[in-house]
Amino acid sequence: MNTTPDLIRRYFELAGQPDKDDYFALFADDAVVQDEGKTYRGIQEIRAWRADVPLVSYEITDVEETPEGTVVTATITGDFPGSPFAGLRFRFEEYDGGRIRRLRIAP
Repeated sequence: MNTTPDLIRRYFELAGQPDKDDYFALFADDAVVQDEGKTYRGIQEIRAWRADVPLVSYEITDVEETPEGTVVTATITGDFPGSPFAGLRFRFEEYDGGRIRRLRIAP
């Protein structure tokens, strides 16, 4: 979608790629990610979290700007039970032009 901020658009382009170096470069060193009820603090914990996440493809279905940040709704497809999964929300709560600082992922 054309309204998606460049950093967030790049997140979805890189998240489904096997080479993760460019993906990790999107995060601040002290970034926080929340996914499936768990919190990952700092780039090392984020790297460990992603090592356990299967490669998936993302189809952005909605982008909404809220007072808390940018909320992207996507359908993810991959090698996991329940694939494809529609309606997963990625809440980019803190980011600037270059780095993601806080991301919450939840249905």
